[in-house]
Amino acid sequence: MIVKRFYDTELAQTSYLIGCGRAGAAVVIDANRDTEQYIRAAEAEGVRITHVTETHIHADFVSGSRELAQRTGAALFLSDEGDASWKYEFAGEASAVLMRGGDQFRVGNVVVDVVHTPGHTPEHLSFLITDTAAADEPIAIVTGDFVFVGDVGRPDLLEKAAGVEGTMVAAARTLYASLQEFSRYPDWLQIWPGHGAGSACGKGLSAVPHSTVGYERRFNWAFGVRDEAQFVEMVLEGQPEPPAYFAEMKRINKTGPQVLHGLPHPERLSETGLDALLDTHALVVDTRSAAQFAAGHIPGTVNIPLNKSFSTWAGWLIPFDRDYSLIVSDDCTQCPDKAARDLAMIGLDRLSGYFGSAVVDGWAQSGQRRALATIPQITPQALAERMQRGDVSVIDVRGHAEWKAGHIPGVRNIPVGHLTGRLADIPRNMPVVVHCQSGARSSIAASVLQAHGLDIVNLTGGFEVWQREGLPVSRDE
Repeated sequence: MIVKRFYDTELAQTSYLIGCGRAGAAVVIDANRDTEQYIRAAEAEGVRITHVTETHIHADFVSGSRELAQRTGAALFLSDEGDASWKYEFAGEASAVLMRGGDQFRVGNVVVDVVHTPGHTPEHLSFLITDTAAADEPIAIVTGDFVFVGDVGRPDLLEKAAGVEGTMVAAARTLYASLQEFSRYPDWLQIWPGHGAGSACGKGLSAVPHSTVGYERRFNWAFGVRDEAQFVEMVLEGQPEPPAYFAEMKRINKTGPQVLHGLPHPERLSETGLDALLDTHALVVDTRSAAQFAAGHIPGTVNIPLNKSFSTWAGWLIPFDRDYSLIVSDDCTQCPDKAARDLAMIGLDRLSGYFGSAVVDGWAQSGQRRALATIPQITPQALAERMQRGDVSVIDVRGHAEWKAGHIPGVRNIPVGHLTGRLADIPRNMPVVVHCQSGARSSIAASVLQAHGLDIVNLTGGFEVWQREGLPVSRDE
């Protein structure tokens, strides 16, 4: 049996190619939009992708299953579990084979048994993998967003991300029941999960790539809770705010992702066109580092640094129904394609092109009507003094669970992704200081608020340094 694991660090997402060398056939599970990587891997292993499937309707990335099946001629297998609200609308058009718990399909000597594991979502499936050439029992179970290493899939996304009111408690109970069934598997059964540390699909995922049922039964908190009501309370407590784009991902993956025929290669735009774009209030995202942006940027642009968190914050802050362009560092020749790939992975397909970072220097040197803008910084001690004088307003842009665990006294909490929807709550009669835990998120927040005309200052080092310097901290008990 051939097993290839693909891990996307920006999405903290895992997909798998599982094949039978003797039959020259393979299945890909939970493909993302970078379909070329699976095709190349199959060719390298001397197998053909004959089956494509996924564990559920994903919320955190655009599925590549439809495109991969179309490109390879593979049979597409999709879940038929869940109610009418959670059926794949494109299944008929794509000639997909619909599956329910208890079904089975073969990929040469590899047998895939379908297990219905609802809770994270109603239609969620897991796949037991048996290599019949070597054994008559399964070696592993591909768990998708059901069981992770150290955690379980969050059951609140239907309500918090997709807006289906009153569902998260019922989903948590369903998840508890699914876990009781799952715990009956033998200790040695390997767990191949769909996400790792950094994913917003859970709150405590490990960076370890795989585990076993026995290990998780002993050390995963969810298997140690014997009371359903206690489990419901614990699994819902402290979940991070789901990114705004999750609801759009659910819609796209349910109705049918657009087939890209390969990842995009963005066009470099002429520097002379930037001024006209900004005059029309077009969205321009500066992907340089937070320090570079703070030191000097074109007014009206928003900063989302091109790092591991780029996809997440782009999904929060770039509308899906609007064209946008990027500013990308000229020092990185691969960055335009990387940025376009990361954006395509979450369905932000309306990228008009990119400007090189020379456009920033050109703006500063051309004598145009505006100079470069900056993001002023303030130290924790200086902020404490100004707060005593009452001449600044302060906003904590961390997640609400972080704020509850400890915050600057009297400071309101508006997470970064909610700022544009709560502009009316932010005073304009004085400077506004933004902070997060260490400064990365607040730098993004500062750019967003400054682009909306507010007088913004960023707290250097964030709450982490505020605490380290022994300044006052409140906790929401």
